[in-house]
Amino acid sequence: MKTIKPIFSLILVIVVVTIIIPTLLVLPFSTEKAVGKLAENTETAKKKAEPVVALPDSAVEVAVYRAAEKQIQKLPLETYVAGVVAAEMPADFEIEALKAQALTARTYIVNQLAHKDGVALPEGADVTDTEMHQVFNSEKELKKFWGSDYSWKIKKIHQAVAETAGQIITYGGNPITATFFSTSNGYTENSEAYWEQPYPYLTSVSSPWDKNSPKFYDKKIIPIREFEAKLGVKLSDSKTVGTVTERTPGKRVGTVKINGKKWTGKEIREALDLKSSDFNWERKGDQIVISTKGFGHGVGMSQYGANGMAKEGKTYQEIVKHYYKGVEVASSNSLLSKLTAGK
Repeated sequence: MKTIKPIFSLILVIVVVTIIIPTLLVLPFSTEKAVGKLAENTETAKKKAEPVVALPDSAVEVAVYRAAEKQIQKLPLETYVAGVVAAEMPADFEIEALKAQALTARTYIVNQLAHKDGVALPEGADVTDTEMHQVFNSEKELKKFWGSDYSWKIKKIHQAVAETAGQIITYGGNPITATFFSTSNGYTENSEAYWEQPYPYLTSVSSPWDKNSPKFYDKKIIPIREFEAKLGVKLSDSKTVGTVTERTPGKRVGTVKINGKKWTGKEIREALDLKSSDFNWERKGDQIVISTKGFGHGVGMSQYGANGMAKEGKTYQEIVKHYYKGVEVASSNSLLSKLTAGK
């Protein structure tokens, strides 16, 4: 029995150590409240798919000529409108500005479907995907362009299209020529000041919001030799490089004379590839430094102006009625019904 006691004592010690010591280690924390947990902050946990607003069904299809692929893609009308809005206006603009853009895009294509313009199109196409008509991007292209921002951006675009679905801008009951551009010089332009045909709803209006646009000012430097070659003139040694002889209703250059030769502001803009026809220049050494205000032709709705109005609480109806004078926001159902009946 004497030999058994030491063994029994050893076993007893092991049991005590195994049971009692862990209890002592845990016991001090048992009455404490938890103040920290193992958190998870991975990219997978952060990124949750945004539910995309469904676009309304449409019986009308738009046959878009995809210039890069040289093939025609047929799309439901509202899907096409969404692709135009996404391509033509930044998705981070205010929702009411995006709605105004959706109206212009839809009005344009409804008008185009009803009355094809004189632009030559491949057989079977209604419109191109370029600036010749309206720029259009597919959802596949937008996923590539937007990357990780695709989800929230497409949701916002779809919302703008869905909440204006079936609506167009009309004048006298007919869809208008809904032109738009990026940034004004503080005023929009009369249509006849830039193009030949006057439209009663495309007249100059004030657009002060554009001064906040990152595209409001631009500067371009052109060597004198290039300037002379592009305009077909020879500059004299005079300090004056041409004279503005007329201004447009939108306060852009109407006409300018350079060493006896007369140009319109539009011609100068196109020849020198300027952002706007509201320009000024000065000669510095062997270069001409040209400053411009605004970006685009200036006729119709200013996109940055629309965004500025939306930031001030204006609705999309108020925005389009400011930039297109005397118009109404109306349903396109009767016109689209005629189009589908005619097919």
